[in-house]
Amino acid sequence: PEFITPDLRAQAKTVNFGVIYGQSPFGLARQLGMPVARARQFIDSYFSIYSRVKEFIDRTVDQARRDGCVRTMLGRRRILPGIDSPNARQRSFAERAAVNTPIQGSQADMIKVAMVNIHRRLRQRDLDAAMILQVHDELVFEVGLRDLEAVEELVRTEMAEALSLDVPVVVQTGSGRSWFEAH
Repeated sequence: PEFITPDLRAQAKTVNFGVIYGQSPFGLARQLGMPVARARQFIDSYFSIYSRVKEFIDRTVDQARRDGCVRTMLGRRRILPGIDSPNARQRSFAERAAVNTPIQGSQADMIKVAMVNIHRRLRQRDLDAAMILQVHDELVFEVGLRDLEAVEELVRTEMAEALSLDVPVVVQTGSGRSWFEAH
């Protein structure tokens, strides 16, 4: 971890998200500023190392073709009318949405469950805190100093336990006089 620079982390995120959501070697090469052949190697290597990711993608797209929709972990449904389109752009978009929805949609479900639970527990414990903003997978609170430690622990617990998963959910907290300072 000590050798991972912010630039390397950004590249890894680009590769991970790009590959999972069907980015082409050309698109990945353009985004990372590398030759297309090198980007193709990245993609091939990724699927070679993480073959179960490829299986998940293929299984999810096949299921979307059969059902015409996909679902999140909590059962929210996304209809995919273009999944069998003869138009390659429409079909490709629907395939990417089929893979994206169970992942990103389930994350959205998870944070909403956490938000409801956190709100309820803040009121039950009469803590000097208010949830004021959600930004992707982050929650922003205004918290009185005397309750800061208790609120941080409550938030860590509720976010980590919002859904029962096979992998641990790592929750980081930060505090400061502004959102910028908290990061």
